[in-house]
Amino acid sequence: MHTKLYQLEHCTYVCQYHIVWTPRYRGKVLADIYIKQELKRIFKFIANWKGLALLQWHIGDEHIHLFLVIPPKYSASYIIQVLKAKSSSWLKKKTKKFPKGALWARGYFVSTVGINEHAIRNYIKNQDNRKVDLENLKLF
Repeated sequence: MHTKLYQLEHCTYVCQYHIVWTPRYRGKVLADIYIKQELKRIFKFIANWKGLALLQWHIGDEHIHLFLVIPPKYSASYIIQVLKAKSSSWLKKKTKKFPKGALWARGYFVSTVGINEHAIRNYIKNQDNRKVDLENLKLF
């Protein structure tokens, strides 16, 4: 499997994250199909706005899983803040099903996903095979 590389003006990156969070009041508050569709639409909009790549998502009845690529100019915590704040605000405006106050629980789970450990270990182990003979290297 080949990992897609992303680019900004001065960097190439693969910053993949698995993010999970829940509503403040556990229960099947996200079970409504309209709410799931709105969340998907909001997440697509935010991804486009912030230059994220939404690789996969699951909007369950009690939690949300996102697998996305975040450019290195943003921290994962900033993007989670934006996703939670904008989606909460938008859902509360579009539906009157949620009480005033926070829609999402304060915490979240985030994990990096990238090149697997085996590939990294092999890359580091094989660095001796890639040595450049500095004494014989002609720069000009």
